[in-house]
Amino acid sequence: MKNVVSRERRMAAATCKKMRTLRSITNSHAYSKTSIILDATKYIDELKHRVERINQEIAMAQNSTCQKSCPVQLRVEAQDKGFLIKVFSERCCGGLLVFLLEAFEELGLDIFQARVSCSEGFLFEAVGVKDDQGSSECLNVQDIKRGVWKAIQNWSNQVKERT
Repeated sequence: MKNVVSRERRMAAATCKKMRTLRSITNSHAYSKTSIILDATKYIDELKHRVERINQEIAMAQNSTCQKSCPVQLRVEAQDKGFLIKVFSERCCGGLLVFLLEAFEELGLDIFQARVSCSEGFLFEAVGVKDDQGSSECLNVQDIKRGVWKAIQNWSNQVKERT
């Protein structure tokens, strides 16, 4: 019987010590176990919200840095059988390729040859040729630059909306 009482006292003392530690960590002024635990729960929720805000701020800062310090470069050259289009950025640009391909479609260009790399930044090189089934419009370098820049701007706006 003596061992049981002794063990219960040790467990009670350990629980009391843990409650004091929890009360101290959470800056709780409560004395009952239930109130201390409720204060600890509120404290954990506050920490979760802080972490979420910090993560959002980090994501916005990274996106802002990418937009400002890593502009997308565009070069379009006329060739014998179409146009050479090069798009480059020092950072990866998730989703940009889709916007570029949609721009080619809107311009009525077929991709004759292409190369894309996202390993160290973003690089898109393609030879686009006017499709024969499209309108009889003649495209020039400026038309293609405008169409591709529009796609880059649309992509950039979508990235900004997500952050």
